[in-house]
Amino acid sequence: MDAIDPLPAWSALAALDDEALPLLDVALLIARDEYPDLEPRRYVLQVQGHASHLRNVLDRESHPALKMRAINQYLFEEVGYAGNHDEYYDPRNSYLNEVFERRLGNPISLALVQMAVAREVGLPLDGVSFPGHFLVRLPVDDGVLVMDPFNRGRPLDVDELRQRARAHLGGDVPDDDALSQILYPASNRAILVRVLRNLHGVYQERGDWDRATRSADRVLSLVPDNPEALRDRGIGYLELGHVAGAREDLGRYLLRHPRADDARDIRLRLIETGQRTARLH
Repeated sequence: MDAIDPLPAWSALAALDDEALPLLDVALLIARDEYPDLEPRRYVLQVQGHASHLRNVLDRESHPALKMRAINQYLFEEVGYAGNHDEYYDPRNSYLNEVFERRLGNPISLALVQMAVAREVGLPLDGVSFPGHFLVRLPVDDGVLVMDPFNRGRPLDVDELRQRARAHLGGDVPDDDALSQILYPASNRAILVRVLRNLHGVYQERGDWDRATRSADRVLSLVPDNPEALRDRGIGYLELGHVAGAREDLGRYLLRHPRADDARDIRLRLIETGQRTARLH
């Protein structure tokens, strides 16, 4: 279990190896941006409470798949965690404190709860950055059990996984090797970046440029060279009128990715911004 308090500083995260990056702590750190009075201890204790309740039940099961079924039954049926199908793009679905409080979330936030509880009781549950919806996986026997946290931890067979991936691969059905690569465990850093990218997308769509820019900036705290975040923070700066910051970020983005699909549009925006600035003087 991650440390209860204090949460790590954003400035320290880029230098940490992925294994040293505390997943639950940083997920709560993301939430603290929006909820500055958040007390991480409250939610760490909730994870420990869930695990404590489960231990007696799990002691009666020998196989990891049966233990995982018991965890899912408890979290999704007894406690009531659920995917927020009605308001999928509500930003509260991405903030872990809100997920614990409301028992509602999106695929990746529910996976974070599922993973935290499973790991607390000794099951090595990992996240999977599957195209579309985030999934989780558990090693069993000679393979892996893949589950959908957004739909009460439902197990997914190989055929369904192929069809789900196909929709995001231009209609191509992945073969065994390709599917194995897609199902590779996501790193802690990749999971946290995906949480922040989800938030950026929600806030950008709403035109909430303060929060969209903050989300991109936090990605850069985790991965300083992330090209999409550099571009997105620069565009956010433009929308907020921070021209110098926008020029720096977007200039760096174009220098490193001169042939990006959106490079021409970004160059035009920078030119237009320069012309407007010149007229103001």
